[in-house]
Amino acid sequence: MTNDAELALPKLALIVSDSAKAQAGARVLHDSHDWVAPQEADVLVVLGGDGFLLHVLHELLDRDAIKPVYGMNLGTVGFLMNGPLDDDAIARRVAEAHRVPVRPLCMNATTQDGQEFSYHAINEVSLLRETRQTAKLEIRINGRVRLEELAGDGILLATPVGSTAYNLSAHGPILPLGSRMVAMTPLNPFRPRRWKGAILPESAEVELRILEPGKRPVAAVADQKEVRDVATVQINATAEKELTLLFDPGFTLEERIFAEQFQV
Repeated sequence: MTNDAELALPKLALIVSDSAKAQAGARVLHDSHDWVAPQEADVLVVLGGDGFLLHVLHELLDRDAIKPVYGMNLGTVGFLMNGPLDDDAIARRVAEAHRVPVRPLCMNATTQDGQEFSYHAINEVSLLRETRQTAKLEIRINGRVRLEELAGDGILLATPVGSTAYNLSAHGPILPLGSRMVAMTPLNPFRPRRWKGAILPESAEVELRILEPGKRPVAAVADQKEVRDVATVQINATAEKELTLLFDPGFTLEERIFAEQFQV
């Protein structure tokens, strides 16, 4: 076992959600370590659930202040989080953690009136019909039309991290971490009825064009950021904004993705 003299312990900042459970956990951890301010930290320790962790990651992206993040599950699902509190060894636990790179998607959306919006998605970008009318989309990949018309509720593109979230509920494929792939999954497709989606290299440049946008309006959503009445949406993975999640040995996100694929 490596001792503290041999192991460089990182400077840690503690970021806590507003939930009562997370606040109680923070009180347990508060006196167990010499915490620093987030801007001085090597690693951010986040207490809460998956939703709060994604919120923190988006704040890092927005501020262009990307640092490794170690999540501790004091929420509900905790798929992106580590296990129970260990207040006596938090610095060692973080220092020995397994690093998982997470490359977000960049969504560039243009609305019907010409406005442009750019957002990042750690889980997925989804296009959803706004009314009872079926959405109709044209799919271009690397400048080439691959599907002239998809009719249904919409479509999503998911990262490996997001492949076990909305994508899984829509019967999309689970992607192993490190695969550098993106899942393209239709949402309740009406035509072509048998098309189940595609797995794309993350280097692919995807463009989705809305057909009959006046009659069939569509919203584009990058995680929680929504743009309504879009005309076109471009999506690609961005290496410049790569994030790092930290997981305890034997408790990695990759192992949980394997386990998810063999649930019956």
